[in-house]
Amino acid sequence: MVVVAVSTDTVFSHWMWKRTSPTIKNVQFAMASDPSGAVSRSYGVWQPGSGLNQRGRFIIDPDGIIQGVEVLAGPIGRNTGELLRQIRAMQAVRANPGKAAPAGWQPGDPLIETGKEQIGKY
Repeated sequence: MVVVAVSTDTVFSHWMWKRTSPTIKNVQFAMASDPSGAVSRSYGVWQPGSGLNQRGRFIIDPDGIIQGVEVLAGPIGRNTGELLRQIRAMQAVRANPGKAAPAGWQPGDPLIETGKEQIGKY
């Protein structure tokens, strides 16, 4: 799994955040700078009026296919635990074709069978 944070902040801003923010200084993944908004536009989160991004996350599988999207208003916090749960569920389903991770699935929980004959069983 590769995690990359992308913002419209400059590389210098990221450097300062890493040095001064108690939260950001512990970030263990790459922080990419998109001051022109090119990446943000391609994912549909660019806000031209402010030159900022909406807060969004995109889970992209190893084949380059977007498997999950969440876009939130700026003042709304994101749930890292739920993001990690979803990534783990997607990895488990990818490793087990024909299976699904039901709502609330946690690592270690059984996956369920898929198919129309399974409708209403879970």
